[in-house]
Amino acid sequence: MTPASKDLIAYFSMEIALASEIPTYSGGLGVLAGDTLRSAADMGLPMVAMTLLYRKGYFRQQLDAHGHQTERDVIWAPELYLERLPNEVQIHIQGRDLRVGLWRYRISGVDGHHIPVYLLDTDLECNHVDDRRITDHLYAGEERYRLTQEAVLGIAGRQMLEALGLEPTRYHMNEGHSSLLAIDLLKKHWESRPDPVLADCIAAVRKACVFTTHTPIPAGHDRFPRALTEEVFGLKPVEMVASIPRLLGTELNMSIVGLELSGFVNGVALRHAEVSRSMFPGHTIHAVTNGVHSATWTSPAMQAVFDRHIPGWRRHGHALRSAQRIPTSEIVAAHRSAKQILIDEINAHGPHGFEVDRFTIGFARRVTSYKRITLLLRDIGRLREIASRWGSLQVVFSGKAHPRDLEGKRLIEAVFRQQEALLPYVRIVFLPGYDMRSCARIVSGVDLWLNTPTAPLEASGTSGMKAAHNGVPNFSVRDGWWCEGYIAGHTGWVIETDHSGEGSADDQDARRLYRILDEEILSLYFGNQARWAEMMRDCIALAASYFNTNRMLEEYATRAYGLNLPLSPARR
Repeated sequence: MTPASKDLIAYFSMEIALASEIPTYSGGLGVLAGDTLRSAADMGLPMVAMTLLYRKGYFRQQLDAHGHQTERDVIWAPELYLERLPNEVQIHIQGRDLRVGLWRYRISGVDGHHIPVYLLDTDLECNHVDDRRITDHLYAGEERYRLTQEAVLGIAGRQMLEALGLEPTRYHMNEGHSSLLAIDLLKKHWESRPDPVLADCIAAVRKACVFTTHTPIPAGHDRFPRALTEEVFGLKPVEMVASIPRLLGTELNMSIVGLELSGFVNGVALRHAEVSRSMFPGHTIHAVTNGVHSATWTSPAMQAVFDRHIPGWRRHGHALRSAQRIPTSEIVAAHRSAKQILIDEINAHGPHGFEVDRFTIGFARRVTSYKRITLLLRDIGRLREIASRWGSLQVVFSGKAHPRDLEGKRLIEAVFRQQEALLPYVRIVFLPGYDMRSCARIVSGVDLWLNTPTAPLEASGTSGMKAAHNGVPNFSVRDGWWCEGYIAGHTGWVIETDHSGEGSADDQDARRLYRILDEEILSLYFGNQARWAEMMRDCIALAASYFNTNRMLEEYATRAYGLNLPLSPARR
């Protein structure tokens, strides 16, 4: 890609997972962004990305013996991983000028194509002492801090592309955090025309903008009081935004901005798009189901198997459909290798006594109430009884609770409290510091991936897709991507959420979970290893071949970006 590409796509995201050592992500949204860009590099797409440089990261999780979570700043040196660029731009917020600097990270694709990721930095000596801290923490601080961060991402980020001599034809806003770029783009169109007409300017912005919403939870959509926006941006700019229908009343809703000023809007799964249309009636919201970057999340042992049997799988995710011709013995052996690595790491954290021959369940994701991390532990007597009949079970938990999510923190403590009560039949461990590295080991090393959100609050979910790439079946509520990924008898099992029976919804879901785990999953695993191995292979051929970011990006390229594939030799 060259800056002069006539089809340049600018991808904006508040967080991007570049590597475990670079703390510019917190979880699923950032990992998806990183996977998107890795696939863009593999495919030779003309894309650049914009995010913030977080000098103190999200946070480093510490757990004591009782599971009490405390947070520390991440200590890292950006200059060891990023290239400092001389470019700067200046924006006016909070009644003063703010200078924004720039760093660059290059993502290299399988054929050497590079995607530049630009990271914005306000820690410059010329800035006010408070403004230097704007790019310190990800998802921290109160409303003003978040709004100023989003101004840096959207406004300074768009203007930085101009300073770099780049002229994107499409701007992809990955969630509402970057929606201010659409307002800044509208301002540019208005000021650059001799006799501007608002409707024409809005049409031009919509033609250029793509907006992806990621959450069906109302609290997940950033909203800022009008009074605060006036304090941050000044009265005149806010009055201009308020003159645009539906953009600003008593509050500025960043998702509404993205919806109103984008020509293509999508949710991240078929089910999520349906939920989003009900949340935002009157808007056309398409569905582009998420995926994961295949090579990033497949264990080294499984990669070696794919390399032997499926040439080109790193370039074309759909090639994994040919996994059906791989001998199951090779898939089982590769998985056992990955499992041994995970078991060794678990036991290195303490005397957990995990063994490679025990059936192992994985549950790792952000810890918050709707994810229901403790559903598996709801009836420990029933769980112990099931495990005692089948020999023993092991469960690996991991995940971070947001520093202000007190309920999420209590859920981690609840998992710790059950450790002794479940012995000797069920061993559980909670691995601290969930990041890209530990995620890759867990999804590739467990025997079953468990997901128990309260439907329909799971927008998509991608950890189960990572597990499928490693031949690990999923056991999940029918929500998010699993509405599309579940194929009975081939990719895993589903917990139906028909709550017409007795007890609470959680009680009913837990009873179904235990019954299926006992009568179907463990019965198959211990009773018919050959059929289990075939299911592992089916996970790769039927799920991994579709739920990858190569397929996802092909959809965006043709449906949202208006590109004609193939685009470069890397795509041939």
